[in-house]
Amino acid sequence: MLKGFRDFIFRGNVVDLAVAVILGAAFNAIVASLVADVLNPLIAATVGKPDFSSVILHVGNGQVKVGNFLNATISFLIVATVVYLAIIVPMNAFNARLKKPEEAAAPTTKNCPECLSEIPLAARRCAHCAQPVA
Repeated sequence: MLKGFRDFIFRGNVVDLAVAVILGAAFNAIVASLVADVLNPLIAATVGKPDFSSVILHVGNGQVKVGNFLNATISFLIVATVVYLAIIVPMNAFNARLKKPEEAAAPTTKNCPECLSEIPLAARRCAHCAQPVA
Protein backbone atom coordinates (compact mmCIF):
# COMPACT_ATOMS: atom_id res chain seq x y z
CA MET A 1 0.00 0.00 0.00
CA LEU A 2 2.80 2.45 0.83
CA LYS A 3 4.63 1.60 -2.38
CA GLY A 4 1.57 2.55 -4.41
CA PHE A 5 1.23 5.83 -2.49
CA ARG A 6 4.93 6.59 -3.04
CA ASP A 7 4.56 5.91 -6.78
CA PHE A 8 1.52 8.22 -6.86
CA ILE A 9 3.34 11.05 -5.07
CA PHE A 10 6.46 10.86 -7.21
CA ARG A 11 4.58 10.66 -10.49
CA GLY A 12 5.35 13.67 -12.68
CA ASN A 13 1.82 15.11 -12.69
CA VAL A 14 1.61 15.44 -8.90
CA VAL A 15 4.99 17.14 -8.58
CA ASP A 16 4.18 19.49 -11.47
CA LEU A 17 0.85 20.35 -9.89
CA ALA A 18 2.49 21.05 -6.52
CA VAL A 19 5.01 23.37 -8.17
CA ALA A 20 2.20 25.13 -10.05
CA VAL A 21 0.22 25.70 -6.84
CA ILE A 22 3.27 27.13 -5.06
CA LEU A 23 4.09 29.42 -7.98
CA GLY A 24 0.43 30.42 -8.22
CA ALA A 25 0.41 31.49 -4.58
CA ALA A 26 3.57 33.56 -5.10
CA PHE A 27 2.12 35.08 -8.28
CA ASN A 28 -1.07 35.90 -6.36
CA ALA A 29 0.99 37.95 -3.88
CA ILE A 30 2.56 39.89 -6.76
CA VAL A 31 -0.80 40.57 -8.40
CA ALA A 32 -2.42 41.52 -5.08
CA SER A 33 0.36 44.05 -4.54
CA LEU A 34 -0.09 45.36 -8.09
CA VAL A 35 -3.80 45.86 -7.52
CA ALA A 36 -3.53 47.31 -3.98
CA ASP A 37 -0.40 49.44 -4.40
CA VAL A 38 -0.52 50.54 -8.04
CA LEU A 39 -3.95 50.22 -9.63
CA ASN A 40 -6.16 51.22 -6.70
CA PRO A 41 -4.27 54.52 -6.23
CA LEU A 42 -4.64 55.17 -9.96
CA ILE A 43 -8.38 54.48 -9.68
CA ALA A 44 -8.51 56.77 -6.65
CA ALA A 45 -6.72 59.52 -8.59
CA THR A 46 -9.26 59.38 -11.41
CA VAL A 47 -12.51 58.44 -9.64
CA GLY A 48 -11.90 59.72 -6.13
CA LYS A 49 -12.17 56.46 -4.15
CA PRO A 50 -9.45 53.81 -3.95
CA ASP A 51 -11.85 50.92 -4.34
CA PHE A 52 -15.52 49.99 -4.45
CA SER A 53 -15.82 48.46 -0.96
CA SER A 54 -18.01 51.35 0.16
CA VAL A 55 -20.77 50.31 -2.30
CA ILE A 56 -23.30 48.52 -0.06
CA LEU A 57 -26.96 47.80 -0.69
CA HIS A 58 -29.21 47.69 2.37
CA VAL A 59 -31.89 45.01 2.01
CA GLY A 60 -34.08 44.80 5.09
CA ASN A 61 -31.73 44.32 8.02
CA GLY A 62 -28.96 42.86 5.85
CA GLN A 63 -26.21 44.33 3.78
CA VAL A 64 -25.27 43.25 0.27
CA LYS A 65 -21.64 44.20 -0.25
CA VAL A 66 -21.65 44.77 -3.99
CA GLY A 67 -18.42 46.76 -3.81
CA ASN A 68 -16.40 43.83 -2.49
CA PHE A 69 -17.72 41.72 -5.36
CA LEU A 70 -16.72 44.44 -7.83
CA ASN A 71 -13.23 44.61 -6.29
CA ALA A 72 -12.83 40.82 -6.58
CA THR A 73 -14.11 40.88 -10.17
CA ILE A 74 -11.70 43.65 -11.16
CA SER A 75 -8.82 41.81 -9.48
CA PHE A 76 -9.74 38.61 -11.34
CA LEU A 77 -9.87 40.42 -14.67
CA ILE A 78 -6.49 41.99 -14.00
CA VAL A 79 -4.99 38.61 -13.04
CA ALA A 80 -6.49 36.96 -16.13
CA THR A 81 -5.17 39.73 -18.38
CA VAL A 82 -1.69 39.59 -16.86
CA VAL A 83 -1.57 35.79 -17.12
CA TYR A 84 -2.73 35.92 -20.73
CA LEU A 85 -0.34 38.67 -21.81
CA ALA A 86 2.67 37.61 -19.74
CA ILE A 87 2.43 33.82 -20.02
CA ILE A 88 0.02 32.53 -22.67
CA VAL A 89 0.93 34.85 -25.58
CA PRO A 90 4.73 34.35 -25.20
CA MET A 91 4.33 30.58 -24.77
CA ASN A 92 2.18 30.35 -27.91
CA ALA A 93 4.77 32.34 -29.86
CA PHE A 94 7.57 30.15 -28.48
CA ASN A 95 5.71 26.94 -29.35
CA ALA A 96 5.00 28.25 -32.85
CA ARG A 97 8.72 28.87 -33.36
CA LEU A 98 9.60 25.39 -32.16
CA LYS A 99 7.16 23.67 -34.48
CA LYS A 100 8.63 22.81 -37.81
CA PRO A 101 6.37 23.51 -40.74
CA GLU A 102 4.79 20.27 -41.84
CA GLU A 103 5.66 19.25 -45.33
CA ALA A 104 2.76 18.43 -47.58
CA ALA A 105 2.52 14.67 -47.87
CA ALA A 106 2.89 13.31 -51.35
CA PRO A 107 -0.44 12.17 -52.75
CA THR A 108 -0.99 8.41 -52.78
CA THR A 109 -4.14 8.40 -54.90
CA LYS A 110 -5.44 9.97 -58.08
CA ASN A 111 -8.89 10.45 -59.54
CA CYS A 112 -10.23 8.29 -62.36
CA PRO A 113 -11.02 10.52 -65.36
CA GLU A 114 -14.18 8.54 -66.16
CA CYS A 115 -15.96 7.98 -62.81
CA LEU A 116 -13.94 10.42 -60.63
CA SER A 117 -13.36 7.80 -57.90
CA GLU A 118 -10.05 7.68 -56.06
CA ILE A 119 -7.60 5.00 -57.17
CA PRO A 120 -3.96 4.27 -56.22
CA LEU A 121 -1.27 6.12 -58.19
CA ALA A 122 0.18 2.87 -59.58
CA ALA A 123 -3.17 1.58 -60.88
CA ARG A 124 -3.49 1.14 -64.66
CA ARG A 125 -7.25 0.47 -64.54
CA CYS A 126 -9.97 1.95 -62.34
CA ALA A 127 -11.26 -0.54 -59.77
CA HIS A 128 -14.74 0.95 -60.01
CA CYS A 129 -15.38 1.37 -63.72
CA ALA A 130 -12.56 -0.78 -65.22
CA GLN A 131 -11.47 1.99 -67.58
CA PRO A 132 -7.77 2.26 -68.45
CA VAL A 133 -6.04 5.12 -66.64
CA ALA A 134 -3.01 6.86 -68.12
